[in-house]
Amino acid sequence: MVRYHSLYIDSNTPMGRGVFTQSNIPPDTIIEMAPVIVMTAAERLLLDQTLLHDYIFEWGDDRTLCAMALGWVPLFNHASPSNCEYFMDFESEVIFIKTVREIASGEQLYVNYKGDFDDLSDPWFELK
Repeated sequence: MVRYHSLYIDSNTPMGRGVFTQSNIPPDTIIEMAPVIVMTAAERLLLDQTLLHDYIFEWGDDRTLCAMALGWVPLFNHASPSNCEYFMDFESEVIFIKTVREIASGEQLYVNYKGDFDDLSDPWFELK
């Protein structure tokens, strides 16, 4: 697992825990590369009944599977637009997080849960 060296987790945010940086990060920098655990559609039905439902990704070209990312990926909060984006490598079973602009030291890192960092449409969940 690769992780950008200056990242840290802080729980003092309105959304609970979040990922922050202790140094400036240039745009287009991969800051996290996390393996995933891939699960079947039947297993997803079970996960949908638990708190883990909020942390899984639809997975596969046809999105019939789901995946739980390891590492810090589940701790990135949502923003629209976001300052990071994620990419899924189905073959390698890895999720990458990459900055989309320069990130200042002390700034919280966000991904857009809808998959497109600049998608401004309403999310399917309630924002805190």
